[in-house]
Amino acid sequence: MKALYVLSISVLLAGCSTAPAPAPVAESHGVGSIVRLDPAFDSLVPQSAQIEKVAGGFQFAEGPLWRPDGRLWFSDVTGNVVRAVTPAGQVKVLIQNAGGQTTAPPGSFIGPNAMVADKDGYVLLCQHTNRRIVRVAKDLQITPYIEKFEGKRFNSPNDLVYRSDGSLYFTDPPYGLLKQDDDPAKELKFNGVFRYAGGKLQVVVKDLTRPNGLAFSPDEKTFYVANSDEKRRIWMRYDVAANGTVSNGRVFADVTAEKEEGLPDGMKVDSLGNVWGTGPGGIWVFSADGKHLGTIKPPEQPANCGWADDGKTLYITARTGVYRLKLAVAGEKPLYQ
Repeated sequence: MKALYVLSISVLLAGCSTAPAPAPVAESHGVGSIVRLDPAFDSLVPQSAQIEKVAGGFQFAEGPLWRPDGRLWFSDVTGNVVRAVTPAGQVKVLIQNAGGQTTAPPGSFIGPNAMVADKDGYVLLCQHTNRRIVRVAKDLQITPYIEKFEGKRFNSPNDLVYRSDGSLYFTDPPYGLLKQDDDPAKELKFNGVFRYAGGKLQVVVKDLTRPNGLAFSPDEKTFYVANSDEKRRIWMRYDVAANGTVSNGRVFADVTAEKEEGLPDGMKVDSLGNVWGTGPGGIWVFSADGKHLGTIKPPEQPANCGWADDGKTLYITARTGVYRLKLAVAGEKPLYQ
């Protein structure tokens, strides 16, 4: 009835030059809903697309990473484990205490977070309690990879992505520290975005309050960073130089005024350059020029998303569940599969 009501209003107002634009239509397919704001969205998310629940019962699902064996690895940030799930919904715990051993109270963000495959097919994993990035071998043995900047421990590495030259970029907000910026264990005075290349570590962004998700445009000329601050809920974009440094930071999208729960968090870019970023109420889909095309709204607030299966399937980690959506566009392939 809601869709019919919107259609009727549109017909009545069609002949009036002062009529407002039609209201966005929220479709319910599967679980959750899909809000279409621009005709271009239909070429990305088919009208027949449905949000499916793959598995549930987790504490805070994050960091989805598709693996060559046909399973999705994902983190549980408060549960402190890494799990794998098959497309059929079969779940297996891979790593216990995956963020490090801790005595923090239940519900703390002490576990693992984002993951990315490296050139050897291993997995780089962000650890909150241990405040470092580690390398997970094929036998699931863990070794430290990046632990400090200029002799100081990180806050809690959060998200990471490779550039085509093999350099690694990652964010370091303070969420893993119990008192965040006021925690006496915090050693760095800023919450930065780092670049690691040739054995050297450098800061590329240090003026964001809560740098979180990040991604490159397909041509790697633009670098996107989500800022997960309730007071400044924005996505930033930066120009990328040939040497990997970034400059000219400006706001790509600002959702600070939105009423729904949720912060800019994990994000991915598709092969056409559209940005798929978790934000208030769901996955916000933007064109490369920042136009909001539509929103994918699973029944729980999402924290991250990732390409999987045939490259045209978007998996979503959302609070206690893992969801997926079949798309008409392929995701931008990561450097290492």
